[in-house]
Amino acid sequence: MRSVPAIVFLVVSATLSVTLAQSVPLYGQCGGSTYTGSTTCSQGVCTFVNDWYSQCVPGTVNPPSSTNPPSSTNPPSTATSNPPSNTGAAPSLPTSFRWSSSGPLISPKNDSRSLAGVKDPSVVYHNGRWHVFATTAKSNNWGLFYTNFTNWSQAASAPFFYLDQSGIGTGYRAAPQILYFAPQKLWYLIYQNNNAAYSTNPDISNPRGWTAPKTFYSRTPRIIEQNIGSGYWVDMWAICDASLCHLFSSDDNGHLYRSQTTLANFPNGFNEPVIALQDSKNMLFEASNVYRYADNGYLLLVEAIGSDGKRWFRSWTSSSISGTWKALAAEESNAFMRSNNVAFPSGTTQWTRDMGS
Repeated sequence: MRSVPAIVFLVVSATLSVTLAQSVPLYGQCGGSTYTGSTTCSQGVCTFVNDWYSQCVPGTVNPPSSTNPPSSTNPPSTATSNPPSNTGAAPSLPTSFRWSSSGPLISPKNDSRSLAGVKDPSVVYHNGRWHVFATTAKSNNWGLFYTNFTNWSQAASAPFFYLDQSGIGTGYRAAPQILYFAPQKLWYLIYQNNNAAYSTNPDISNPRGWTAPKTFYSRTPRIIEQNIGSGYWVDMWAICDASLCHLFSSDDNGHLYRSQTTLANFPNGFNEPVIALQDSKNMLFEASNVYRYADNGYLLLVEAIGSDGKRWFRSWTSSSISGTWKALAAEESNAFMRSNNVAFPSGTTQWTRDMGS
């Protein structure tokens, strides 16, 4: 994790467009549990977000003209039907990517907090509003904040709620992931606090409603202690399939870890992690994200440090969360996202060469 001056959300262009058909609601474009209307993703890739919603991502249309990020999902209903089984090879994704960046969208406020930067955004669209959770950085003092708005044009002026005013409390907190767990009708905010922590809230729009931190483990797992070297245990990411919930994490030392528990037992009962991927320190640094797409494909992103010292993202695919992971765009010359495949449109200053979270 590193401090940057502002949050930017990158809009896909060229080989992977996020332009969506306007005639069908976002939650219906690839179907999903409880949805019975028409769908329109006949020429594209249905990118899985959760059991209740997938997003249609066409591969050949022009990029969007707006610098707004692609629309995200409404949170799921409380239905509990299982997603399709993960059998067979993962569907194909593009093997090269080009991106177009907006300018900074959310920056530190000029207030008594005197922040150096805000970063690590996790975003969900719910009940007509964008809900953003992110990290605050100030002189080795890390925390979390929340903001929301109806339109991205309002993002810069939307007020911050610093989550140390909730049950999350003060102290080291960073790298949030917002997750809705339908079986319990609860939102989970997953973050690092020198352990793998979480807080819950039945109402995402009530930032004071987050519970005090609990941890998935009583201590750093032994396999991480054995491999971490001079690194740090960071960047927890949870994703569930039909029967299991998986927790990914990194050690800033070339290892990506995965552990699991049953859906029924979540958030308890995570087993000893295993090493899901291993590489040199800089080639597999931190900030893993795992997404399901189509019926049986998973996309893994991990942040690396390039030969120029700048951050970039590598990518892999698999037909199972438990791997094996096949490299997709994972080299500096063909990155998932790096300064050499991100364009800054006319009128937008190239305000960074680091493509990290």
